[in-house]
Order: sequence, then structure tokens, then C-alpha cells
Amino acid sequence: MLRSMYSGVSGMKGFQTKLDVIGNNISNVNTIGYKKSTINFQDLLSQNLSNSGVNPMQVGLGSTTSSINVIHTPGASMTTGVGTDLAIMGDGFFVVQAPGANGGQFLTRAGNFVLNADGELVTSQGYNVLDSNSNPIKMDPSVYDSFTINRSGEVIGKQPNGTETSVATIGISSPENPSGLRKSGGSLYEMTGAASPTGIDMGTAATKNTQIGSGQLEMSNVDLTEEFTEMIIAQRGFQANSRTITTSDEMLQEVINLKR
Repeated sequence: MLRSMYSGVSGMKGFQTKLDVIGNNISNVNTIGYKKSTINFQDLLSQNLSNSGVNPMQVGLGSTTSSINVIHTPGASMTTGVGTDLAIMGDGFFVVQAPGANGGQFLTRAGNFVLNADGELVTSQGYNVLDSNSNPIKMDPSVYDSFTINRSGEVIGKQPNGTETSVATIGISSPENPSGLRKSGGSLYEMTGAASPTGIDMGTAATKNTQIGSGQLEMSNVDLTEEFTEMIIAQRGFQANSRTITTSDEMLQEVINLKR
């Protein structure tokens, strides 16, 4: 069989994966805290035809996916006016913990938090938001009438007599390689050794050189103009590779027709 046919198949598979990545980006264009992904390709092994010349004679055997990377550029901020909606103004992630005594810890940029019936600051899925000491943040409604969160991430409770007390500080983690985080669904990321060999390093907005905006949410960093352009490239690349297969098939048909 012609090598070009197998090269065309590998190209079509690659552009199918590229379209999968683009489709996922577009479907999350309005997802809070979502970070877009990009795909890169690399060539496969080349077959040596001859080494008799000055330069090696090689024919490539197609392409394959080399990496799918998450781009952690900041998204636009949307003002909501809700005090429990938080946005990180810079690098870093909120740290949340799954419900239960042995719940795992995850990172997220989605700051659409709420207070549950127990006065705990949680995500929409019920995950506890952790402070800088890795403890769940809780506001005792019997002690505090209200609370605010400043740019340093301090949760300041206000008592009925007007006294203000710092209850906790929002925990922030900044892995060395954010692209190494593993997506876990629900706008959550799981820490991996590729992201940070030491695991989740808890700190504050001040120690991580960032700020927290209260009453704001970070939107997706997906650019529809870029995604639609990449979609056109994926479509044309798929068509070109399918044409390679069609042409290879026509050539094989001509070979078969030599014997009639």
C-alpha cells in the first residue's frame, strides 16, 4: 500500500483531535474561570530509503499529537456585586476541599462561592474553600451579622455592635507549572508532580504577589475569533488529508486496471 494513504489517515486523526479541542473551548466560552487548550503536532518516524547520497533519503510516515496544553492567561473580569464572588487578579488558584473527612484538595479559578446553611464558604458543588492554613472558612451567624473580603483576601466579620474582626484569609496556591495540572471537571484542577513537585503550597494573596477582587468573577479566556480561525484550519487540514487518501486510492485503482 502507498505510504501516503497511511499518512493521510494519521493527519485526519490529528485534525479530528484538534476539532475536539476547539469544540470544547467554544462550549466553555462562558464558563467561569475556564482556561482554553491548544494542540500541537509532531511528525512520525521517517523511513530511510537510501543512505548512498550526501543526504539521507527519507519519507515521512505522517503526524501525531505531541501535546495538548492549557493556556493560563487571565480572563476578563465581570462585576457581579455579590460579596462571595471572588476573582484572582494575577497568578494563583483558590484551594477547595471535597466534602467529607478525607476529601481531596483541588485548585480552581472559578470564584463563584456561596455560604451554606452552616455558614461555610463553599463552591457551587459544595466544596469547602480553604484558608491560608488549609482550614475551611466558616462564618458563625450567631457572632457576625455580615462580612466583607478585602483585596488581600482577608475575611472580615462584623459583629452586631459594629466591631470588625479578621476571621480568616483566603488561601492561594501558585504551582510552578500550571499547565501540568490535571483537569478534574467542575472547573477544578488536580495537583500533579508535573505542576509542582512539592504539592499544594498554601499561601495568601500577599505572599503570592496577587490580589483578590470581591464582587467579581473571572470569565473564560476563550477568544471566539481565534477559535473559529483554528476551526477553519482544522477543516481544511482534514479535507487536504482526505484528498491525499482519495488520490492514493485512485492511483491504486490505476495499478489494478493494468491487468484487465
